Amino acid sequence: MNSEYIQIENKNGVDYVTLNRPESLNALNESMLNGLRDYFEQLYFNHEVRVVVLKGSGKSFCAGLDLDSFDADFNSSAALKQQREISKIIILMRRCPQPIISLIQGSACGGGFALALASDIRIASEDMKMNAAFIKIGLSGCDVGVSYLLPRIVGASVASELLLTGRFIKANRALQAGLVSEVVASNTLEDIANKLVEEMLATSPLGLRLTKECLSMNIDAASLEQAIAMEDRNQVLCLQTKDFNVCLNAFLKNERPIFSDS
Repeated sequence: MNSEYIQIENKNGVDYVTLNRPESLNALNESMLNGLRDYFEQLYFNHEVRVVVLKGSGKSFCAGLDLDSFDADFNSSAALKQQREISKIIILMRRCPQPIISLIQGSACGGGFALALASDIRIASEDMKMNAAFIKIGLSGCDVGVSYLLPRIVGASVASELLLTGRFIKANRALQAGLVSEVVASNTLEDIANKLVEEMLATSPLGLRLTKECLSMNIDAASLEQAIAMEDRNQVLCLQTKDFNVCLNAFLKNERPIFSDS
């Protein structure tokens, strides 16, 4: 699935996905959007990939939609179709069972901000800045899932501030607000991510997939009882696997487990 603008490297069950238009700060053109949509769609039943690391080449993560590559003279039907084609990427990222770690250096604007929010973990470089740029170009500040994801991460007040103004949030404040997990030097982003990846790979494959699913579902659970019901189901499912015994024995012996995903 590699292309000129999206490069995918698999290492031991981890896909490293790189947005590769550094000359345009990895702004999303039609080819990149199609590639991302196809990639995340095929992940749903692809259990050979356990973790995804998403990053941008060059100085920035993603500057958002490449406005020069799209015709803005749409009728409503064509515009809605394009909106749905872009927003589907965000839905697929949340739906896929693999944890997604985004490494965010430089700018993550508009659609790039949405990609970061749709990830499970965000690690920022010291020069990172993110914004919901949509309102700056005459659109609503609420686009491609941002109005759903952002307040669930940072709360309603900070989300309202960012969406109503389009102002940037920089690395230190993003860390303070819980928008990113860690702020590190740019040249250590991948090292930090790889440590996280190693810890995830030491968990059972089914347990990891169900943990992402349960976290995603229970953010919107109507009650504690509904959240616990899903947790109970997942634990019973994991108990039935061979990997549960493998993991338990390895834990008791302080060894690294070798899983079969069965």
